[in-house]
Amino acid sequence: MKHTTNNTEAGAPETRVIHPKVLYYGTPVILLSTLNEDGTANISPISSSWALGDIIVLGIGLGGKAAENLDRHRECVINLPGPALWEHVERLAPTTGKTPVPEAKREMGFTFEKDKFAVSGLTPAASHQVKPARIRECPLQIEAEVLSLRVPEHTPDFAIVETRAVQVHAHWNIILDENHIDPRKWSPLIYNFRHYFGLGERLGKTFRAES
Repeated sequence: MKHTTNNTEAGAPETRVIHPKVLYYGTPVILLSTLNEDGTANISPISSSWALGDIIVLGIGLGGKAAENLDRHRECVINLPGPALWEHVERLAPTTGKTPVPEAKREMGFTFEKDKFAVSGLTPAASHQVKPARIRECPLQIEAEVLSLRVPEHTPDFAIVETRAVQVHAHWNIILDENHIDPRKWSPLIYNFRHYFGLGERLGKTFRAES
């Protein structure tokens, strides 16, 4: 294959046109809690999200249990694990709460697991304003309501889910003061081109930082 390059300013490397299979270029891992038909919680690891104010937008695959649950019961908990929990996240990665396992997932090696808390080694905690359980070990736990769920025409295998945070829980040891998270103590688990990372050393802060 012929690669094209682009000359850049002095000191910066030249670029090449590439065609990566995935674009998980470094985003926080989320363990999404949703409500099963029997009232138990399903946990789905996801890595596509962004926040604007109290709105958190999620990208989830339609082949799993999370989309089915959110379409039926429009509440969830957005649990954010720290780097120390990466092995717990990976225990969940090849599992699905959907049965029978969709063919595409079965071909990739996914297996059905009903009790995601048991297989992950994580602990449920009762939520305050939504029905799905929180995950006690995650330093940040955001209870949320689903505002919309839509499937884009150009990506029919995925859903874009718009949620609104209704309550935020944080481990006491990462709280700087009443309503601020200490960025020197909180580090999200990062999914970087299908590899797990934590944050490096702090480089500085933006002029809008309040802490």
